[in-house]
Amino acid sequence: MITRDSIETAYSFLHQKRNVYVHSSLDWQRDDIEYAIASYVDAMSRDLFDEISDGRTDFLRDHQRFEADITAAVERLESMLYPPKNTYKHEEDYDY
Repeated sequence: MITRDSIETAYSFLHQKRNVYVHSSLDWQRDDIEYAIASYVDAMSRDLFDEISDGRTDFLRDHQRFEADITAAVERLESMLYPPKNTYKHEEDYDY
């Protein structure tokens, strides 16, 4: 089950890291963020990961696609937090 709390926590963490990542010109800083996100993903709710990853096991773990993945993750989490009424495909699964 995906809880609103788990969505909010993931959104806050990924949103913050994404904002630093996209504006950073320091390779070591970007690498540190990728490592931190990969560690976070390893510990996050499997249900939530499955929901935001579109079934990709390498989601948020692929260096070549990381910027696109973290941007997509933030957008998906935001849409889960603020879905248009009755349009989110698993709205009934959330424990609001």
